[in-house]
Amino acid sequence: MRRKKFRESALYLLLLVPVLALSLSGCGGDKKGAAAKGGTKKAEEAEAIIIEEEPPAPKQREPGAETPETQTEAQTPEPEETTGENLTNEEENTMTDNAFYITEIDDALMSRMQGKSFKDNCTLPREELRCLHVLHKDLNGEEHEGEMVVNRHIAEAVLEILKELYEKDYPIEKIRLVDEYDADDERSMADNNSSSFNFRLISHSSKISKHGYALAVDINPLYNPYIKTVDGKLHIEPANSGPYTDRTADFDYKIEKGDLCYSLFISHGFEWGGEWKSSKDYQHFEIPDSKVKEWYP
Repeated sequence: MRRKKFRESALYLLLLVPVLALSLSGCGGDKKGAAAKGGTKKAEEAEAIIIEEEPPAPKQREPGAETPETQTEAQTPEPEETTGENLTNEEENTMTDNAFYITEIDDALMSRMQGKSFKDNCTLPREELRCLHVLHKDLNGEEHEGEMVVNRHIAEAVLEILKELYEKDYPIEKIRLVDEYDADDERSMADNNSSSFNFRLISHSSKISKHGYALAVDINPLYNPYIKTVDGKLHIEPANSGPYTDRTADFDYKIEKGDLCYSLFISHGFEWGGEWKSSKDYQHFEIPDSKVKEWYP
């Protein structure tokens, strides 16, 4: 009986040991797995901390995309060029005023005039002359620089006249020194050149012209000819201005009584050759004899 109980107890122990072993193994495995899981979690947290502390990697720029630097440069406006279109009225007026001025006859200019307009027998002293620097526009509205030598007594007046003609777009084709034509009046007029000083005689006379005193101005002479009957024959200067002797016709560069050119010269004390009776000089504006005698008694 006692042996039987012992065998039953031994059998019970034999059955119990595997169960306990399995139980202990399971618990140890859970703890080990939990520890492993816990270690993995801590490692992940540590890795996350390390990743957050590192600076973010730069984004890859797509081909053709602008960098911030190039974007800034592209957005920076370029300075505007100074042109006639974006000048203020005040700036334009200043530029115009600076282009119209008077100078004395310096040695350089005198060398261009000597023996031409300023002939060896010239009775007008050099000191009585002034050079006008001006702008003018042709029939197409194109702007040109010009020079005109006049008497000092009329320099300011003629400068004002030419400046206003320019500002009002009154067409004058050329304003050059007659010296560029070797002081040949016919050549200068035939080229429609507007001028003043040229020490010479009046055509078909022995009297010094008002041009010889620089007290007369010719404007667009080709289209506004000098017309005079000499010995019963019609004489026209320049010779190529025949088509413009008919003053009833309409054509460019024509001077008429009451137009802007006429009105400006008359208002500044000039006479117009187009109103003469014995001859007609439609290009010609001059100071009256009474005033000349006052200046040169």
